Amino acid sequence: MSQDKVPVQAWITTFAGTAINACLGILYAWSVWGKSLVNGELAGQPMEGINAGWTYLTNAQASTPFSICVIFFALTMIPGGKIRDAFGPKFGATLGGLLLVAGCIVAGLMKSYTGLIVGFGILGGSAMGIGYASPTPAALAWFGPQRRGLIAGLVVMGYGGAAIYIAPLARFLINKYGITGSFIALGIFFAVVVIVAGQLLLTPPKGYVAPTPPVKEGAHLKRAVATNKNWNWQQMIKTPQYWMLLIMFILATQSGLLIIGKAAGMLAKTSKAIPFLAANGWILASYGGIMNAAGRPATGVYSDAWSRMKAYALNNGLAAIALACMPMIMASQNIFLLFLAVGIGYWQYGGLLSLMPSFIADFFGPKNLGMNFGVVFFGWGLGAFMPRLAGTIQDKTGSLDTAFYLSAGLLVISVIIALMLKRPDDEHIPAEQ
Repeated sequence: MSQDKVPVQAWITTFAGTAINACLGILYAWSVWGKSLVNGELAGQPMEGINAGWTYLTNAQASTPFSICVIFFALTMIPGGKIRDAFGPKFGATLGGLLLVAGCIVAGLMKSYTGLIVGFGILGGSAMGIGYASPTPAALAWFGPQRRGLIAGLVVMGYGGAAIYIAPLARFLINKYGITGSFIALGIFFAVVVIVAGQLLLTPPKGYVAPTPPVKEGAHLKRAVATNKNWNWQQMIKTPQYWMLLIMFILATQSGLLIIGKAAGMLAKTSKAIPFLAANGWILASYGGIMNAAGRPATGVYSDAWSRMKAYALNNGLAAIALACMPMIMASQNIFLLFLAVGIGYWQYGGLLSLMPSFIADFFGPKNLGMNFGVVFFGWGLGAFMPRLAGTIQDKTGSLDTAFYLSAGLLVISVIIALMLKRPDDEHIPAEQ
């Protein structure tokens, strides 16, 4: 195969992956469902009208299905990687789509806290992990290290961008058909798209070598960062770099999940003087989706050109400042500053999801990326402690201030770790695994 040009199939796989992730990103609509489910004064009492059969929840209860979904997403990335390696990305994507529709139907029809945990949390999270494990490794296999950040960003852009349309769509469906109708309609639609797009995912043929662009002046520095060896996960977890990446994933994830899970409520509280915004918290979630989606390929571009470590430190440093300022911003009811700070938080979180697979491919090679990424991605699930903790803090103190300060401090620690990170020594790793 010619080494001068990337095959058309490489781009088909990339954008099919974008479409799949745009559906699996149903996670980002949770703040809209949460807003409909939570009522601290009426918690435990039945709803009436279109949502008859449902019961109001506390903030902590509403955070639990979201957190469980994140945990199962992370846990199933490892078997998802195995499924992709054994049966191919088409099978993994199809299985993810079927689990997604099953989870949404269970959550909708059970009309209970338990149903949300089982349907959205366990089945939905498993659908995301198994489905998400297929597109990124399949797409990255077609490209060299000079484009890894960009390609990873394009594939996962769909997941972050899902909030752009899922949040308002979920709000529309909730208003028109109730909570149950919204779950069932979205589940069926997303499953169809995931299964169809999954058939377009292909991995390169045996012996394929990714095209390498001409090396520009100074590019040898970037090329030296990427290994030309392929580590397996057993070798990877014995390195300090693995544990540093795992901790970096946890610390950077918790802040993003905090904002994602609370976005709608944050706008409602900050914009009390503007009834339209107070009643339409999905606007902030959708705006966040734009920043989340844009941050993924954009961070990939400047991490390709600059450095993964520096890009990570820049994103997390700015997000730490934004979160530390959030209590002051919400107290002042400054809508502009709220959108600015939340936008930075979403950008940081989105960029993280393009940086991590690129880090792993650079440090440990692209061949075993599916499984290796799954082992590191477990850190994303561990970051789910923050939304649940924040819900508890909010129930006890009446605000999220303490959670914002804690989250900002953890981001500062992540920046320090990133600036100490270097590629592991691969001299003892055979050239081919």
